Amino acid sequence: MAEQSWRVPVRVAVGKSIIAGVLALLAVVAATQRWQIVVAGVAAAAVAAWAVRDLLVPVRLTADGAGLTLTTGLARRRLSWSQVDRVRVDLRRRSRLLEIDVGETLYLFSRYDLDADLDEVAARLESLRAAAR
Repeated sequence: MAEQSWRVPVRVAVGKSIIAGVLALLAVVAATQRWQIVVAGVAAAAVAAWAVRDLLVPVRLTADGAGLTLTTGLARRRLSWSQVDRVRVDLRRRSRLLEIDVGETLYLFSRYDLDADLDEVAARLESLRAAAR
């Protein structure tokens, strides 16, 4: 079966970059005390790092007949289908997350991580997993 991948949409990374810029501007223009500058600067740096990660490593999940490749932070982890215990969409109060359970570790992906409907991603992963058995 062909490999399929899901990635962070460019608009999300751009949005984070804009937010980082606004926070940096607030640190320079609106802050009147040193602690305000520090807080706004740290927030701007954190959001900027988050945006850079989305630009450097946009693919969060790749699947094929042999297994999955998951990206968390800047690291990638390859898993065979035999290591995957469960794939499901978790519905919480206001959020939906794709859960990939690999025993001691639970990987969570949102729609903003994958730029796809989570139910469709889960169905595709399950079909690849079933074909591998």
